Amino acid sequence: MHANHAAQFDLTGRTALVTGASRGLGLAMARGLAEAGAAVLLNARDPAAVEARVAEFRADGLDARALPFDVTSSDAIAAATRDLPVDILVHNAGNQFRRPIEEVTDEGWYSVMDTHLTAAMRLARALAPGMKARGRGKVIATGSLASELGRGTITPYAAAKGGLKMFIRALAVELAPFNVQANAIGPGWFDTELNAPLSVNPEWVAMIKRRTPAGRYADPREIAGTAVFLASPASDFVTGQIIFVDGGVTASML
Repeated sequence: MHANHAAQFDLTGRTALVTGASRGLGLAMARGLAEAGAAVLLNARDPAAVEARVAEFRADGLDARALPFDVTSSDAIAAATRDLPVDILVHNAGNQFRRPIEEVTDEGWYSVMDTHLTAAMRLARALAPGMKARGRGKVIATGSLASELGRGTITPYAAAKGGLKMFIRALAVELAPFNVQANAIGPGWFDTELNAPLSVNPEWVAMIKRRTPAGRYADPREIAGTAVFLASPASDFVTGQIIFVDGGVTASML
């Protein structure tokens, strides 16, 4: 790559906070950002899990440290991020509550909403002032096909991801005058722990491969490049968008 093109994707001197970074897509995005030069703060609720990932990053010469806290707690977010100059926020922490609508509990509904949607607001509320003051920043959320396409038994998740899409769009408009961009990545079907309960079903896997024009599941590492793009100067005029990394699912009628 030509030197000045490479510089567009260089994250040296930037600090990134990635939530839900102990496994799956969060871990893959955190590693991609670190490999592009960012100092990465890895977040999850389990301190031991985050510390283990940090050790792996450091063993590979990457700049990483652990920042465990619960994204559903305003107090925990405030305490963890106070005076923390975060240039790149990747809100990826997620959970799932699969039930028919008549079995959706208030607790299950609010757990999904708090983790995906309300946490995005709380994190942006805590970190956007610093980004505005510095005149630069990137907010990246993990979206979903579920913000565009319906599927039964995941109504809390679909509602949360639909809300997250519009939260990102509204935030993008609000922060654009300060040179802060907000976007989302919409993953297709990735081979992750969150999808493991479905991936053990051969019929389900066959259906996903049929439904995905690329004909396969994605490897978590295939999301890293999009995260680096959205975190880098290369995307300074891209805001309020969802980039679907889905092998063509959202482009296909069948």
